[in-house]
Amino acid sequence: MIPRSCALTVLACLSLISPLSFAATGATGASAQGHDYPTEGRVEYVLGCMDDNGHDFVNVYKCSCAIDTISKVLSYDDFVEQSTFSKYATLGGEGGGEFRVDRAKAQTKKYRELQRDAFKACGIGQNAAAAK
Repeated sequence: MIPRSCALTVLACLSLISPLSFAATGATGASAQGHDYPTEGRVEYVLGCMDDNGHDFVNVYKCSCAIDTISKVLSYDDFVEQSTFSKYATLGGEGGGEFRVDRAKAQTKKYRELQRDAFKACGIGQNAAAAK
């Protein structure tokens, strides 16, 4: 069972993100404001962003702004690839080897720069950008 406070946070995220996703989708299925990301992907990003930056209600808006900013630049597939490389860039041992090759390093650098710019544009603290 989900604690009431967690459920309210998820519902708040969904209530803000879902209408934006559907409103921005045109007849062709592509977003007028950027690439069309699945709602689940947006919610996962917002919740992760809030984990890193605080579960204040204002961060629902700031983190939603950040993923909207990122979606204007990256297709969803590129977002998944780059964010995955970024997330596991410091994974040690043999299993993390594929996240330390040149291509992975380049993707990590691109994503972190894009996220830093999105955080800055959306008013999310600079210390939080380094955490991702």
